[in-house]
Amino acid sequence: MPDHTSAAAVESHVRAFFAGHPVRSTTPAPGSGLRILAAGPGPRGGGWSYLTAGCGAVEFVLCGAADDPRFAELLGMVASYHAAHRLDVEHSLPIGEPWLPGSACDHLLVSLPYLHGPELEHCPLPDGGHARVLWLLPITATEAAFRRAHGHEALERLFDGHGIEPLDPRRPSVA
Repeated sequence: MPDHTSAAAVESHVRAFFAGHPVRSTTPAPGSGLRILAAGPGPRGGGWSYLTAGCGAVEFVLCGAADDPRFAELLGMVASYHAAHRLDVEHSLPIGEPWLPGSACDHLLVSLPYLHGPELEHCPLPDGGHARVLWLLPITATEAAFRRAHGHEALERLFDGHGIEPLDPRRPSVA
């Protein structure tokens, strides 16, 4: 885990990006250095964005249509997995159950933060480096298998072609 100064810089970056939104911060595991930030609806959109601060060079954002403590739980799980396995763009991971009740999406795809853009993605750190904020997009097991067989770009083209609504937990699989 990075130092608390880096986590504070990420939190500051997130709060500046989501200016005009309510933003709260929690520490799911005291002493871990990890914070989970939740940005509610505001000028940048009507959904909720949950973000990590404290993972290091890569941080994560998970978005949903409603405020749900499940997002913070998932981010805590991803942060723990990331500490051991170093997630990056084009990776996916199973989460063992639907991301939300009734959803067919039981995997997370690590992608660029298309819902927020590069202004959120690139986060300067006090040491002169930067962290990247990457999107965790809930996907189905068949979509994850399609990505493994055909590649990340092919899956993203399917998403674009079908016009998926990424915040809809009941969206159908495109693969």
